[in-house]
Amino acid sequence: MSALPYGLPPRPTPVSAPHWAGGAHGELRVQKCDHCSHYVFNPATTCPFCLSGELSWVSSNGRGVVHTMTTVHRAPTPGTDTPYVVAVIELEEGWYMLSNIVDCDAGDVAIGMPVTATFHQICDDVWLPVFRPAERS
Repeated sequence: MSALPYGLPPRPTPVSAPHWAGGAHGELRVQKCDHCSHYVFNPATTCPFCLSGELSWVSSNGRGVVHTMTTVHRAPTPGTDTPYVVAVIELEEGWYMLSNIVDCDAGDVAIGMPVTATFHQICDDVWLPVFRPAERS
């Protein structure tokens, strides 16, 4: 298990637990509305697009691009390693997720950069999805 670079770990709820547990299986899990087919993230009990309560958990392919980002240079808590990158990732399926970019220098991260999901286990039942630069083909 790895430590968070900042703050406390998420606390899974009955609604969000499948998302946090997905990393144990290498899956980035997201809800999809059975009625209107929109992806729903953050985890919810109803679809914000059509208000249906019919949501299913599906696996994202985990590929996307950096939509926007910022580099944190001032540690929010003592012992936090800086700099680190916080980014909004636009996933290929058309939904967005706030996460961190890892496995590269903060100065190398740019808007439009292709990324892929990976997971850091931070406690027994939580695998934090983070993103790293996608391998060039």
